[in-house]
Amino acid sequence: MKVVLTIIRWIVGLLFIFSGLIKANDPLGLSYKMQEFFEVWGWDAFHNYTLFFSIVMNVFEVLAGVAIIIGWRIRLFTWLLLLLIIFFTFLTGYALLSGKIKTCGCFGDCLPLSPLQSFMKDIFLLVLILVLVFKQKAIGTLPSSSALAGLVLTVVATGGLQWYVLQYLPIVDCLPYKKGNNLVKQMEVPAGAVIDSFAITFRYKKAGKEVEFDANNIPADLDSTYEYVDRYDKLIRKGNAVAPIEDFKLSSESGTDTTNAILQQPVPYVLVMAQNFDNWGKASVVFDQLLAEARTWNMPVIVATPLPDAAAKLFDKNKVTIVGLDATVLKTAARVVPTFFLMKRADILDKKSYKSGNSFLESMRKTHL
Repeated sequence: MKVVLTIIRWIVGLLFIFSGLIKANDPLGLSYKMQEFFEVWGWDAFHNYTLFFSIVMNVFEVLAGVAIIIGWRIRLFTWLLLLLIIFFTFLTGYALLSGKIKTCGCFGDCLPLSPLQSFMKDIFLLVLILVLVFKQKAIGTLPSSSALAGLVLTVVATGGLQWYVLQYLPIVDCLPYKKGNNLVKQMEVPAGAVIDSFAITFRYKKAGKEVEFDANNIPADLDSTYEYVDRYDKLIRKGNAVAPIEDFKLSSESGTDTTNAILQQPVPYVLVMAQNFDNWGKASVVFDQLLAEARTWNMPVIVATPLPDAAAKLFDKNKVTIVGLDATVLKTAARVVPTFFLMKRADILDKKSYKSGNSFLESMRKTHL
């Protein structure tokens, strides 16, 4: 039995460590997923706290995973994990049954799971954790001093990782706006994708009752006693024909769609993405350097923002092109405000947080060597 318990501890522990670390690589992603749930439930008051919840949850998942593996405070952590997995199972079950949440964010954007996959994963973990709860007395432990040192290091490392990626962008970028991608190709439906399948459905009335049928199931007694009501397209099979990037549209001050014109520029250019300008005082020094060097090479600089009026007050329109971009798109494309993209046509040559400005400037220089 001890061998079985050891295997279960390692499976549970490693899954929680993996889950916590992959989400710690992008805590804002989990924060936005929490906001999605809160919006569905009408809990908008919690929006401002989701990043804090995300950071704490990621630290706890990694901490709990390590604690389960080494057997530290096993009674406490088995019960805490049981409560957590019951909560997760509720969330994934809700997403599965309601159909209102497309992905649950269990493993972040790097490993997206469908609601069904997430729910089955949680049921599997729930069974394993229940075994640990009922057999906790048979689990061995490490000496307290060694265990405590390891757990403190775990908390510091996981917290430090999240601080770093919130300042400098995720270490592993799993989003479609990552370095090396082509934005135009990311806006295309993947080859081999299955489109939605519909059936034309007719609605009639007979003897005061509504009757529905499609072309393959026309009633044998269909005659003038049936009163036509309407027809509609009924979804019979949900496809997966969704492009990685949707709703990416750059627009001029007049509202003209300039996406193609910008993404087809033959010369390298800088695309600055900013949801807001709250941190612009910190970013302005780097931006001014960037702008000065770009002008020496006649490299266009474009600022994409949902706040073009605010941008117009900050920038000289003779030096910077200002375009509008949806805030939701920006939340995905630029986890740090602002984020710099070095572009050539639709290709992302480099992508950096403003705090990595020197590295970005070096990339700009290399394009002109």
